Amino acid sequence: MAESDNRTRVVILAGSYRIKGEIELVAGARITDYMVESKEFFAVTGAEVRDLEGRMIMTAPFINVCRGHVVVVAPD
Repeated sequence: MAESDNRTRVVILAGSYRIKGEIELVAGARITDYMVESKEFFAVTGAEVRDLEGRMIMTAPFINVCRGHVVVVAPD
């Protein structure tokens, strides 16, 4: 997989999980634009999933996150 300059590090709160990783934005797009245009699931690469107390649940090079469970998305 080629490296991309369009990757943006984000923190996502989804249910009882905090996910840190990268999403790939189109040049000039905002995270809000990405979320509005995403389908039911969106990709997060370099993912680290923790519970809300900070305990590590899993790491993965790639996960799909269900947009319907996302409460907060912010730049990391």
